[in-house]
Amino acid sequence: MAQHSPPSRLTARVVCLPGDGVGPEIIDVARPLLVSAANRAGITLELLELPIGGAGYDADGDPLPASTEAACRAADAVLLGAVGAPRYDALPPALRPEQGLLRLRRALGVFANLRPVKVYPSLVDRAPLKASLLEGTDLVVVRELLSGLYFGEPRGIEGDRAFNTMAYEKSEILRVAEVAFELARTRREAGRPGQVTSVDKANVLEVSRLWREVVSELQRTRYPDVPLTHQYVDSAAMDLIRRPASFDVVLTENLFGDILTDEAAVLAGSIGLLPSASLGAGPGLYEPIHGSAPDIAGRGVANPIGAVLSAASLLRLSLHLPAEAARLEAAVEAVLEAGHFTADLGGDVSTAQMGELICRALND
Repeated sequence: MAQHSPPSRLTARVVCLPGDGVGPEIIDVARPLLVSAANRAGITLELLELPIGGAGYDADGDPLPASTEAACRAADAVLLGAVGAPRYDALPPALRPEQGLLRLRRALGVFANLRPVKVYPSLVDRAPLKASLLEGTDLVVVRELLSGLYFGEPRGIEGDRAFNTMAYEKSEILRVAEVAFELARTRREAGRPGQVTSVDKANVLEVSRLWREVVSELQRTRYPDVPLTHQYVDSAAMDLIRRPASFDVVLTENLFGDILTDEAAVLAGSIGLLPSASLGAGPGLYEPIHGSAPDIAGRGVANPIGAVLSAASLLRLSLHLPAEAARLEAAVEAVLEAGHFTADLGGDVSTAQMGELICRALND
């Protein structure tokens, strides 16, 4: 699987990008837990906090300041909060906070975005779906991150007409599909089905026809041991609600992956629970999948678990500390099993209190 080489020393450089909205609040929770877990394994973290998004524009007139980009390129890993706020909506498109994140992904070359969706037993009754549908749900969406509609050219608005371009090269499909198949093999070793569902719209889109051809050929020639099925995106969206436990590894392109993973947040009970890891040849980028939630920023009610679990992924994939990652994940599950929930899950635990509870469980 594509990931950064492990640090060759007893220190590791991690850049923290709190960003906008609730970003600083959730990073304040995740940061000390990350440090504590790394220290337990004998790794000292060199932490550097820098602006991105709206904070980057405020500090430097750029949503991705040059100093932030350079530091991220030189790091072992990057932990990000969230970007965006309504007060930046009137800026030119190139200066809006979201462009900072898109440019960072391109700068780091992180082409594979892993978004796990796990349903905790303690939250089955708090999700909108019936508990009987959710039991056993444990899937990972592997989303292509650097191509497709979000990056395609040409794009623009000309009078009363607007246009975007969805485009993929064969090489771009191959590299992200390899990540999905390798992940499926790893999950089989851990007791999961180890199967890949490739999601496209091949009945309508030429891009999807190429996607399906490339993925099928790769499975036949290099991964015949990994079961592969193809599914149209509209059908997959429906089955994510009807029978989510049937999915294991879901492979898809940029736009479809963005939409499907937000839908999948319903399964877990809250989008605030879901982490992500973006991988390539260089430093990994780790962030919760939710946005900056400016409507609740500063109130201390944001759910920091997505950021905490992103830090756990950082430990596992960039610092190569699987035992410490598992300990942090187990601490989160223990807190939830004990009935401690933030407002998005119907509880009254504050952002900071959730961090304290996880820290206590981690050190028990």
